[in-house]
Formats: sequence, structure tokens, C-alpha cells
Amino acid sequence: MKLSAEEKAHLEELYQKYLHDDKVKRMIEVPMHRGSNCFLHSFRVARLCIKRAQRHKHVNYEVLLVGAILHDYYLYDWRKNRELRKKHGHNHPMIAARKAKEDVGISDEVSKIIETHMWPINFRKFPKTKEARILMNADTDIAT
Repeated sequence: MKLSAEEKAHLEELYQKYLHDDKVKRMIEVPMHRGSNCFLHSFRVARLCIKRAQRHKHVNYEVLLVGAILHDYYLYDWRKNRELRKKHGHNHPMIAARKAKEDVGISDEVSKIIETHMWPINFRKFPKTKEARILMNADTDIAT
């Protein structure tokens, strides 16, 4: 469904809040796919999520946006540590959700979509909500 001007303004305000948050900006220092970093990657994923969500009815855009921005909020370079590298795909969603809860104060609903964004790599964490599936697909598309 198309967003109203008021809804777009609210989401843009929320987007800007996280874009300028000092804790969230720490993701700039974490390398990501193809020479990018977690910060840029996550904000690209967030934009794609909101665009794709408009094809659906009854989407919680705020949960989706916050989850997309913080889905890779793990704040470490997994390439520098052999042990981290082995299980990064499985573990980073839970680490990101825990850190986001501690640092930013996310809701349980946001935490759940962060925890499930790596399905099927993390096959025990199936994305059950529409928001979680939108995030999972957008993240995969941006990362590959």
C-alpha cells in the first residue's frame, strides 16, 4: 500500500534519527560486502525494505525500518578472528539484536526480525512475520 505523506515524513524522521545516532555510526568502522561497511549496507537495506513493503498490506513500517537499520549491529570485524569467522552467519543476528537492545532499546518485535534475517543459513530462526521476510530478502539482495 502506498504511504501517506504523513507516514513518509514519520519514517524519514526515524531514518534520520538513526542515521545521525553516534552509537549507530559505529557501524561505519565495520567492513562489509564489496568494500562497503555495515552502516552503508544497513541503510541501503532499510530503503529497499520500505520500497518493497509498499507492495504489501498491513506492514509495521516502523518495526521494519528499525530492524533493517540495526540488523547487522554486531560491531566487530568477523574477518579478523578465525573463531568468529566460523559461525558469523549463524551468530551475528543474535549478537546484533542483543547489542541493539542494550545500546538503542529496541522492542522485542524488532529483535525478532533481526534474529531471523539470516534464514536459511540459520535454519532454526525462521522469519515468521511479513516484516522479517521483507528484511531477509532485501538483505540478501543488497549483499549479493
